[in-house]
Amino acid sequence: MLVSTKWLSEYVNTQGLDPKDLGEKITRAGIEVDAVLDRSHGMSNVVVGYVKEKVKHPEADKLNICQVDVGGETTQIICGAPNVEAGQKVIVARPGAVLPGGMKIKKAKLRGEESNGMICSLQELGIEGRLVSKAYADGIYVLPEAAVPGESVLPLLGLDDIVLELGLTPNRSDALSMLGVAYEVGAILSEDMKYPEATYSESNEKASDYLNLKVDAIEENPMYIAKVVKNIQVKESPLWLQNRLMAAGVRPHNNVVDITNYVLMEYGQPLHAFDYDRLETKEIVVRLAGDGEKIVTLDDQERTLKSNHLVITNGNEPVAIAGVMGGANSEVHNGTTTVVIESAYFGSSSVRQTSKDHNLRSDASARFEKGVDPNRVNLAAERAASLLAELAGGEVLAGSVIVDELDKTPAEVVVSPDFINNRLGMKISLEDMTSILTRLKFDYQAANGLLYIKAPTRRQDIKIEEDIIEEIARMYGYDEIPMTLPVEESKPGGLTSYQAKRRQVRAYLEGAGLYQAITYSLTSKEMSQKFALETAPVTELLMPMSEERSILRQSLIPHLLEAVTYNTARQADTVALYEVGSVFLGETDSRLPHEQEHLAAVISGKWLDHSWQGEKKAVDFFVLKGIVEGLMELLGHTSELTFERAVVDGLHPGRTASIKLSGEKIGLIAQLHPSEQKDRDLKETYVLEMDLAKVLNKEVEALYYAPVSKFPSITRDIALVVDSEKATGELQAIIQLSGGRLLKGVHLFDLYEGEKMEPGKKSVAFSLTYFDPERTLTDEEVVNAHNKVLKALAEQAGAELRG
Repeated sequence: MLVSTKWLSEYVNTQGLDPKDLGEKITRAGIEVDAVLDRSHGMSNVVVGYVKEKVKHPEADKLNICQVDVGGETTQIICGAPNVEAGQKVIVARPGAVLPGGMKIKKAKLRGEESNGMICSLQELGIEGRLVSKAYADGIYVLPEAAVPGESVLPLLGLDDIVLELGLTPNRSDALSMLGVAYEVGAILSEDMKYPEATYSESNEKASDYLNLKVDAIEENPMYIAKVVKNIQVKESPLWLQNRLMAAGVRPHNNVVDITNYVLMEYGQPLHAFDYDRLETKEIVVRLAGDGEKIVTLDDQERTLKSNHLVITNGNEPVAIAGVMGGANSEVHNGTTTVVIESAYFGSSSVRQTSKDHNLRSDASARFEKGVDPNRVNLAAERAASLLAELAGGEVLAGSVIVDELDKTPAEVVVSPDFINNRLGMKISLEDMTSILTRLKFDYQAANGLLYIKAPTRRQDIKIEEDIIEEIARMYGYDEIPMTLPVEESKPGGLTSYQAKRRQVRAYLEGAGLYQAITYSLTSKEMSQKFALETAPVTELLMPMSEERSILRQSLIPHLLEAVTYNTARQADTVALYEVGSVFLGETDSRLPHEQEHLAAVISGKWLDHSWQGEKKAVDFFVLKGIVEGLMELLGHTSELTFERAVVDGLHPGRTASIKLSGEKIGLIAQLHPSEQKDRDLKETYVLEMDLAKVLNKEVEALYYAPVSKFPSITRDIALVVDSEKATGELQAIIQLSGGRLLKGVHLFDLYEGEKMEPGKKSVAFSLTYFDPERTLTDEEVVNAHNKVLKALAEQAGAELRG
């Protein structure tokens, strides 16, 4: 919001404050002033000139020699503007003048002819081109007849002004108007503010005789006011009005449009002017659009409407998109003589959706989206009618055509002064609080130890007790809030047990040679449940950025594989990645997906590459299995960890295992299926995924240390012939359960399937370690324990000793 301090001073006494000091006070009261802009840009010696004579330059077709009266003195100036003519009052930068950007004006010769200064456009005075009226966009600016040659143009063009640029937060829509800022400044300076006058003489004719009004969408448009002004003359606005609009960042057009924009900036209430004759009916109907209905807006774009878009119609076709932009078919033009002024209250959600659907934002839509003051709708219409009568010679018809079902009841907040002080940590007296409320123009009553406050409708951000606390604090002064230390015993921050373990997991994996990756939580429908440990209804986005990012993932593996493919395609022969992230399963009671933290890893390529020793080792299933076992040992779950053969779509049928902890499945480890590897153009690739929350939340048994035994152990190796489908883990479990207390270790050291084996059979070799920590074992004891193991293997697994 751009605020002209000269314009502001018409509504509130700024006490002659320097604009920088005023900006500082506004900032300290809670609305940040981003910049203090001097519209003069330090210019001087720029005056009004009168072009007495214009002749063509003898040596240049596009240059003119002008004789210009600059106040009792006639000087020759060469000008190349296409619109310069004799008899005009123009802007002249005399020799010695300095223009914005440091441009210095000197006497010069152009093609042999002397030039004593420069006839200027508005752009050359530092006014942005987008703010210059189209009539003067490509040439010099022509001043009004009343301008006096020789006088400074700075006051005439409103350039002797300072503009405050306010950085407003979305809740402070009340400050999107000059009156709103005046209320704020008045409260800061303890000054009253005054509304502008809106007086005019009404015609004997009634507006209701010219216009019928009907609102079919009362929820989206609870209030609509139409005033009719006839016999207007559309022309250029007076210079003071143009100056104020340009200072506020609005481009002047003509007096009718400029008046609606002026009232918008003054009251914060958007208005629209319709050409009454172009409406072609005596009717205005506000309704929701038909699906597919079309309108050409003021920017000459044809727009297709939806059934939730609110439109203003003439009873037959749309003439405006409500709260966003008018239609070209009812636009005010130079031949317009009668206008209908619309002032309405449109629902914020309706305008926001319509504006978004058409990618069309305007000053009007920005204010409707945040909510306008319902008590200013009629005031703004009256102000516009008054200005049309004054500046366009209009005849205002008696009365207005109104539909009004809008609730204008102010919000009521009840708060205790003690509650305010407790929240702020201050001791503000009740007298100071009520003084602040008075300055803010909030109605209140103090009774029974409470403040009963009615917030004005212009402050639609005031809803709850905390809003009142904020108003008291900012007006009292944030600088006055004392700095205090906590009175309670302070406690140092620290990690929870879960967070500490998660750090251990990351450190372990990185120590094992894996690099951390972070991938998108959003994936495609095809990949959303692929490789998932657990599937559930998927969570789809209502407005996804693309098909590939439309659903929340249920596995981390697919995107890690994409990362491996990406790196492999760029000559990385070995890729080892891990990710700790969330997957999203189904819906909870709050209709949000259930979020689980998982750990996933993907390894492809070489695991060892010791070129100086000539040793290379490709990644295989047991590399990743060893990483899992090492991680579980770190977390204290080795005794509870088991692996069980599994079948999962997309993974190798013979190299896939479920990871179990105390018999509960917590993850999987596998080689990618050869067809998947081929599709992704990968070598042998191994994947891992675990439910990390289940692992880290599982209680760890107390760790007991035992002295190293001084008695020797005895080792027995056995090679078993079993069915090829028999799981090695099952054999190991049988050995451990049947070995008794003397069996202290079981280690798999060989697996063979080949031409010397009977079809459907394989050889599995284990090394068994027996010992007693309190004495030396006898051969008989070891043989007895060993025989029990062999017997159990034969009975439970059909295993035979290999000869």
